[in-house]
Amino acid sequence: MFLMGYEFLIFDDAAPVPTITLNRPGRRNALSLGLMRELLACLEAVAARPLEIRAVVLAAAGEVFSSGHDLKEMVGREEAEHRDLFAVCSALMQRLQSIPQPVIAAVQGLATAAGCQLVCSCDLAVASERAGFATPGVKIGLFCSTPMVALTRAVGRKRAMEMLLTGRVVDAAKAADWGIVNRVVAHEAVLGEAMRMAGEIAAASSMTVGVGKQAFYSQIDLGQAAAYEYASEVMTQNARAADAQEGISAFLEKRPACWAGR
Repeated sequence: MFLMGYEFLIFDDAAPVPTITLNRPGRRNALSLGLMRELLACLEAVAARPLEIRAVVLAAAGEVFSSGHDLKEMVGREEAEHRDLFAVCSALMQRLQSIPQPVIAAVQGLATAAGCQLVCSCDLAVASERAGFATPGVKIGLFCSTPMVALTRAVGRKRAMEMLLTGRVVDAAKAADWGIVNRVVAHEAVLGEAMRMAGEIAAASSMTVGVGKQAFYSQIDLGQAAAYEYASEVMTQNARAADAQEGISAFLEKRPACWAGR
């Protein structure tokens, strides 16, 4: 098994689709500073193996996917400590989107506050019919400002404000309708469906998937003209890559492609 010694994670290194499991079920998989740092380190190691690892499934032990930040780490602390906590959290959410491999959340239960942010920051998400999503910080005097960044980009302004201002739980069906997750399946099928999606992605060229993921997040906040200019340049370079030439030739010749990852 690759990368032994995690305290708060279980890493099942089954290439090409490993599973990272949040493993603090007794604390509702709260995103402690230690857990977030371990998850960042794990993502860095995954990113360094683009040819072996093609996609990643992010799961959680126990009944709750993640309850968000560990509130015990936020009481009676200095400003610098709070600043460090949120800086690490922000780095983690952005790293999920900047590694070349797609990350698929397998959400078996409740995901609240930064736990909801974690789901929204993954590239894809599959939810159990029992799952729920909320940003309830307003109820304890701590507005979910950092979760708001990922949430707004997933569901849009009005729906995000409804969740942020009321703190109500959005059920799995509504979460799929709103864009928090891609689909809802039976509780016992969550991990299997996430693995199926990951396996489908793993069949493509790792180079092409990596280029596409980076381009997606780079263009999404650009104006239309700038987005087309950027995407046209990406596609020009992509078309010249060995895997693109191989894939096009294989399609025209009606044969399976043989990917080189470049």
